[in-house]
Amino acid sequence: MNSFLPSFSLNLIGKIFQAMLKPQNLILLIVAIGVVLALDTYLFKAISPRINNLQTGWLRKTYRILFWTSTAVMFGSFLMIFLYFSIRFVTSVTLMNVTMALFILMIVPRIFLLAIFLLEDGARLIEGIIRYFSGNPVSSAEIVSAEQAEPGFFPDRRAFIGQLALGAAAVPFAGILYGVTKGKYNFTVRRLTLSSPDVPNNFDGFQLLQISDLHTGSFDSVRNVQYGVDMIKDQGADLITFTGDMVNNVASEVEPWMGIFDQLEAREGVYSTLGNHDYGDYVAWPDQASKTANLALLKQHHASMGYDLLLNEHRIIERNGERIVLGGVENWGKPPFPQHGDLRQTFAGTDENAFRILMSHDPSHWDGQVLDHDLPVNLTLSGHTHGMQFGIEIPGFRWSPVKYRYPRWAGAYEEGGKFLYVNRGFGYLAFPGRVGIWPEITVITLKQGPAGMTEA
Repeated sequence: MNSFLPSFSLNLIGKIFQAMLKPQNLILLIVAIGVVLALDTYLFKAISPRINNLQTGWLRKTYRILFWTSTAVMFGSFLMIFLYFSIRFVTSVTLMNVTMALFILMIVPRIFLLAIFLLEDGARLIEGIIRYFSGNPVSSAEIVSAEQAEPGFFPDRRAFIGQLALGAAAVPFAGILYGVTKGKYNFTVRRLTLSSPDVPNNFDGFQLLQISDLHTGSFDSVRNVQYGVDMIKDQGADLITFTGDMVNNVASEVEPWMGIFDQLEAREGVYSTLGNHDYGDYVAWPDQASKTANLALLKQHHASMGYDLLLNEHRIIERNGERIVLGGVENWGKPPFPQHGDLRQTFAGTDENAFRILMSHDPSHWDGQVLDHDLPVNLTLSGHTHGMQFGIEIPGFRWSPVKYRYPRWAGAYEEGGKFLYVNRGFGYLAFPGRVGIWPEITVITLKQGPAGMTEA
């Protein structure tokens, strides 16, 4: 057998079987198969009457083939994801992105279909009970001709409910398809003006640019990433800030992209800080020394790209004798996220009346410490939430499920003349796409005047 399969393939096959045969994993797989088959059988029977009513035989046959093929694709992609997180057997970012996209494309429309059909069947059950006890049985046929109908307990399925369900499922399918092909690189420049009486005269009109959450370990297109970086360069900002999560897990993820991100330059410099993913907390390291070495390598990569990495420290930006203070804290978040940030150390020795800008990856830090800190912080720049990469943003209304975890989840916030801006992120993580919440490049212009922050 060794003559046919290289030893590394045998090792891989062995690891796959070992992972799948672990009792807890085997139970998970059996339950997953059972649940998928049960729910898909229910969906197949719920949708079939609409298809069976068609006169074209080949269309009915095509539906059956496509439906069960989609079931196989959904379970196959789930298995791939399961094995990836069990033994990390996939090394191709593109393959993993495609697998995640296929799984989400298959499962989300099913959730919409299930919700509608289950509600319909609940109503049919109630209606059937009422009619049964009232002595008025109804047809149990599911969208069949009147000649075939026989008295029964359940009322007929309503044709318009099926049409509603299929239409409702088509919307997220189309949205997700766009999100994983185009949306994740649909870079958007958001321009804001921050007015404050504390802005020094010589910084009136000063432009700072923020990007956040690169997650370089997820990128799969050099052309599109370069396009986004070119957009940043085109803004001609005075200062560039990067507010953390350079990688997903390990420092090596940024290495293929360093030749692109080291193109960023600004008159007053490029500054960065760390996010929760940068510490390597989500990797099973063989020992603490390996984890420490990984973080040291990531810090080195920041320096190699020309980024001034601020870890509980600050820099003075000076113009014609006037100054503002730019600080950067290590990640500080609500549990389970680490709290490495030290505000007191960050701004130690700074002028009490200085205009302060803080880079802090997690917006929870603003409510947790920044607002009530002894030294006032005029503007805090955060990221972290990605806007969950899914939501609705239209004039006068915006929503994302992430708002229930992070009240400050995207955009500008103000309390007592202090401002927070939460960037929606440049990259993406886990779900390889964006739907409604597009990757963001933020440009903020400082103005001297009454406190306020407005978006152009």
